Amino acid sequence: MPQTEFYYFPIKALGEPIRLLLAYGGEDWKDNRVTPEDWPNFKPKTPFGQMPVMVVDGKQYAQSIPLSRYLGRKHGLAGSNIDEDFLIDQNVEFVNDIRAKAAQVQYEPDEALKAKKHEDFSKNVYPGMLAKLDQILKENNGHLALGKLTWGDFVFAGIYAYLKVMLQAPDLDERFPAFKKLEQTVYSLPKVKAYADAAPKTDH
Repeated sequence: MPQTEFYYFPIKALGEPIRLLLAYGGEDWKDNRVTPEDWPNFKPKTPFGQMPVMVVDGKQYAQSIPLSRYLGRKHGLAGSNIDEDFLIDQNVEFVNDIRAKAAQVQYEPDEALKAKKHEDFSKNVYPGMLAKLDQILKENNGHLALGKLTWGDFVFAGIYAYLKVMLQAPDLDERFPAFKKLEQTVYSLPKVKAYADAAPKTDH
């Protein structure tokens, strides 16, 4: 059995989808949570100077979405043809677009500019994108694509808590119940639930 090790910060964010997929697949894996203090020493050992990183029998794999796609294919959560694979990719990238927009605000160092950007995006950017995402879930039987469980659902569920922080939207569950329902769908899967129950608790 290949030895799998996973490396990410001690938060959910972009690492959680991979953790959820590893748990779902029943893999024998080690969850290495790299602290901010240890990160400078570990960073040069990674392929691109960033995490997440997965190591299987000494071989490194990197980048959150490709890792999620890889594990999805491995564990039967991909499409059955290239068109279905495309639909999953397309909708995952749309979720990532929302995250990237929110990141422009979240990581703005100038507090005054950050507040201005948040006001602008909250009025002119987020509503349309979130409504579209809500529509996608409703059209897909509560899932991100194909009307059934795919690796895309794990990406969404894994980053959802992080997304709420980035959007500064603690009321997102109430505004879009389909979002919370999909998160719960993934986290209620038996092996995923067992992982989550035993994992260190983190807000996002």
